Amino acid sequence: MNPVIASGLLLSLLAQTVGYGYQAAGEIQKLNIAIVEGDGAVNNIRQRMAREPMVQVTDENRKPVAGAAVVFLLPNQGAGGAFASGAKSLTTLTDANGNAVARGMQANRVSGQYQIKVTASHQGQTASTSINMTNAVLTGAAGAGVSMKLLLILGAVGGAAAGVAVAASGGGTPGRPSTTVTPGTPTVGGPR
Repeated sequence: MNPVIASGLLLSLLAQTVGYGYQAAGEIQKLNIAIVEGDGAVNNIRQRMAREPMVQVTDENRKPVAGAAVVFLLPNQGAGGAFASGAKSLTTLTDANGNAVARGMQANRVSGQYQIKVTASHQGQTASTSINMTNAVLTGAAGAGVSMKLLLILGAVGGAAAGVAVAASGGGTPGRPSTTVTPGTPTVGGPR
């Protein structure tokens, strides 16, 4: 028997016997981490609430990796937060979809930007990334968890709707009745 073939068969047999997923040379699976939730989040330090970071771990073929160990690591000082019992790190496993969530994170009372270091490992392979967050004192609607982008969009839509309603009412044209439209108030029907 050819010595190269014999050594390949021996390695294959050993891998099956030991129970490890033997991969031929060049078939090493590379891990990837995609940030699903939390990157760019602004956490309200008055309420000590924080957006829970979430990542998805995939292999080199972009298929989800279940059972990967994922470590979320918060800064030791300055802006940041803590997990249960004041811990600065949380280790969890990915679900069947390759997702891992850092549940129970609370923002601390220090304003500023910070990074959560994320490391995933599975069958000897590792990958790392960082999730950027900011702790800030938020007030009003923004403090209630409404993003500033959403407020701007709602304001633009409301203004456009008010403009359409005024135009439809004739806008006070002589000989036509005038209608006063208050932004945010629904209008039913038009002028008679």
